[in-house]
Amino acid sequence: MHERTTAATALNFSLKVASRCNINCTYCYVYNGNDTTWKTRPALMSDDVFTVAVQRIRAHCRRSGQRQVEITFHGGEPCLLGAATFDRWCTELRSALADVTDVRLCIQTNATLLDERWHRVLARHDVLVGISMDGPEAVHDRYRVDKRGRGTYRTVERRVTAMLADGVRASVLCVVQLGADGLAVHRQLESFGFESIGYILPHISHDGFQAIRDQYGDTPCADFLLPVLDHWCTVRNATPEIVLFWQMFRVVLGGHSLFDLFGNRILPFVFVETDGSMGGLDTLRVDEHGLAETGLDVMRNDFVDIRDVSDLHRRVMFDGVPLPTGCAGCRESTTCAGGHLADRYSAARGFDNRSVWCADLLLLFGRVRELLEVSPGETLLRRQALAGLRTAGA
Repeated sequence: MHERTTAATALNFSLKVASRCNINCTYCYVYNGNDTTWKTRPALMSDDVFTVAVQRIRAHCRRSGQRQVEITFHGGEPCLLGAATFDRWCTELRSALADVTDVRLCIQTNATLLDERWHRVLARHDVLVGISMDGPEAVHDRYRVDKRGRGTYRTVERRVTAMLADGVRASVLCVVQLGADGLAVHRQLESFGFESIGYILPHISHDGFQAIRDQYGDTPCADFLLPVLDHWCTVRNATPEIVLFWQMFRVVLGGHSLFDLFGNRILPFVFVETDGSMGGLDTLRVDEHGLAETGLDVMRNDFVDIRDVSDLHRRVMFDGVPLPTGCAGCRESTTCAGGHLADRYSAARGFDNRSVWCADLLLLFGRVRELLEVSPGETLLRRQALAGLRTAGA
């Protein structure tokens, strides 16, 4: 495989090793959304596609000179791959990249298939496990159901408890459940002992948002999260880490966002599908059928070729997306900066909209500013000072 010598952007990779799932979360943007491209793909990634993808990752890391690469096994449900194949592929990854870059391995799973074989493999390869879980049984089972419509909470609880008891590292990813008691959800997730909790605002476009507002009011995400924020900030040595809040603190104190929910940052994530096709920002599937597609694949293309597919892909992954017109003059234009890209979309204006969760984000940032006693003006001064320090350090 020919390796270009030109400089390349550092990237992280999600290998969607399964294009099917063993449960049927009703809010899932992949299987119950606007995009149906998953139906045309093999159920599982083959050894051949995986090996070529690994060699493409190796070549890209050599070109970019990145010191660390994060590789996430994703789906669908990646545990459908089987523990033996996963074990073999983790070994192949580390062997292929050992002399090029440090590898951080992750897997995002609904946890229903985890057993002792998986525990041993995950621990052997030091894989950080991301568990998809939405809170107590009544909340979790509202949407996260099996193919017969039965709740999955009790299975997940049993599997996760056993996995953590075996010493496997794990975090949890929770979609904000509109109308639910956020603090009750948080206390339940907190009780497991995860390393971190990642709260995700539901992905939805402007074209489908009015029904949400009619049912749940103007700021349902803030209504869920504000009690969690206040609780978390009053607990001494608060654990686990809440990624959303740490990143809000970071940007309010003058740092750059490391999170795709806000900050309007470049999103250098590549997704490789089971058939080898590649693309960026998978969540764009929620907006329009085929929007995340590139027409490229690892058998024929390097990852940097995504830059030339369209203005959208180039901006999202390499150059940066303009601030939405409606965000000009907003007090959080340099912190929130429009919100997550998928949540800005409308058929009429593309991505030139503020996030559908704009009002929620403003309330959350406002509360963070109260807690830190940092004004928008002070944020800008801090950012300028930090930029000066970085320049001096360079």
